[in-house]
Amino acid sequence: MPHLVRDWMSSPVVIVDPDSSVAYAMTLMRRRNIHSLIVDLTENNHSYGILTTTDIRDKIVAAGRNPAETTVREIMSGSIVTGQPDWTLIECSQFMQRHRIHHLPIADVQGNLVGLISATDIFMSVEEQGWEEEDK
Repeated sequence: MPHLVRDWMSSPVVIVDPDSSVAYAMTLMRRRNIHSLIVDLTENNHSYGILTTTDIRDKIVAAGRNPAETTVREIMSGSIVTGQPDWTLIECSQFMQRHRIHHLPIADVQGNLVGLISATDIFMSVEEQGWEEEDK
């Protein structure tokens, strides 16, 4: 049986307001021991962005910006793609590779976020469970 995204994704998704300071987001990430936050851009339209530690490294630290004076909205990546919980990890890995992303929010059929999977989660799955080829 192939490994599925639902078995390795993190849930619930940690969401941050786009008008929060980056300093607040950094504290939230550190306290939760996570490397990304989903940014809720609209209340009912299922529109999201993402803020990652890479964004903070490149757009705050390297740029010499003050995280207390910068909002999440200013440095996040917007209009993110989502994956599905019933994808195999192979499908998920290929999708993430095509889109050149390391964190993928997972949505149900209604578009509600149900989890988040990272490249690290996929790595841990292979390391812990071994590798099993999909039936073709």
